[in-house]
Amino acid sequence: MTLDDAIQQMTAKIKTVCGSAEIKAVKMSDEEARLSVYAPAGDMQAIKDATFQPAIDLLNNDGLDIQVFVYDKDAPPLKG
Repeated sequence: MTLDDAIQQMTAKIKTVCGSAEIKAVKMSDEEARLSVYAPAGDMQAIKDATFQPAIDLLNNDGLDIQVFVYDKDAPPLKG
């Protein structure tokens, strides 16, 4: 499986749980990507649950590290 395939697979899993989720993918290397997911607070845990085991499987079986970070899309931005 390619990194692009893995990103598409994870994106599909996220969209199945929360169709309104906004997903931004950043490739860190040929084997690693970060998915930033912006979703309603009520869907955050379901997204985490739906992506946890598939992410582990991709790492163990394909050597692909897909990190999924879920954020509340309605939370105010942090001020620093």
